[in-house]
Order: sequence, then structure tokens, then C-alpha cells
Amino acid sequence: MGIGEVGKGNGPGQPHGVGGSDAPGTEAGTHRPTGIGEGGEPPGSGGGARIDAMLAAARARLRRLEPTDAARELADDDRSVLVDIRPAAQRAEEGEIPGALIVERNVLEWRFDPTSDARLPIATGDDLRVIVICSEGYTSSLAADALRQLGLTRATDVIGGYHAWSAAGLPVRRGRPS
Repeated sequence: MGIGEVGKGNGPGQPHGVGGSDAPGTEAGTHRPTGIGEGGEPPGSGGGARIDAMLAAARARLRRLEPTDAARELADDDRSVLVDIRPAAQRAEEGEIPGALIVERNVLEWRFDPTSDARLPIATGDDLRVIVICSEGYTSSLAADALRQLGLTRATDVIGGYHAWSAAGLPVRRGRPS
């Protein structure tokens, strides 16, 4: 599949999408949102934030892939698709993955639900292997879990996101220098 931007508007009942980083407060070059300690707890919280529990639960339902394993699956399985959910500004800055299908996060479920009138032509059944990628692997876990809840039981995400994909030496088109 060639790179193409899909579904720039809002889906039914969806708030307007916002740009920015993969995880709120994420600093470039880190793999943990800003303000999260080594133990995964926000400072002064006495425990993890609700989103941390939500993320952990989502990841427990996924068989997440290392970037090289994702690339291998994409090459070997014609019912697999890499879906980049990063906002346009983030892709422009960081770079893009050749062949990834671009579907921004705010419309992802509508585009891959085989029963939706707003589905993509590729979304013909629940057996599609959707491999979701974001910037660092936080948002993609939640998105892949949402697809699984829709019935796409083979949906998963890439550990470490685009940053890990690029660091693994896999194909990318570099973004503009910051």
C-alpha cells in the first residue's frame, strides 16, 4: 500500500483531533512521558495515574511487536497493514514510513470497522492484521486495543513506535530538521 492520508475529519461523535506528541508531556528521545518516574508513577501521586492502568490493561490484551518483527510480518502476510496514526505535523517533523497507511487517530475505528459506512476498502473483515504505530508506542497501544474491541482480534502495535522503527534501521523518509 502506498502512503496516503485517510480520514482527516472527525468521525461520528468524535472530538476534533489535536496535534502534538504521542503521549502528553513526552520529551523527545525518552520512552516515558514527562513527569513519570522510574517506577511508572507520577510524582506525588502515591500510585499510578488512571491512564497508566488503562495502558497496562490494553497492553496485556496485545501481542506487541518489536519493529523488526513488525517489518517481517508486513513482508510475509498480505493481510497485514502498518497504520501510522501520528498527526500530520508530527510526521512532517519526525519522518514517515514508506508504505504505511496514514489514518489519524481520531477516525481509526470508523476506517477499520468492517461494518462502518466510513470504512476503508481494505477493511473487509475481522481477520485483517492491523499493526498500529505512533511516535513512541503509547497511543498505538490504546488504539490497537480499541480495534481489538471492535472485533479485529489480530490488531497490535509496535513497541517503541516510530522512534524504535527508525533506530532499528528500518526504512524511513526523514522529516524536516527541528
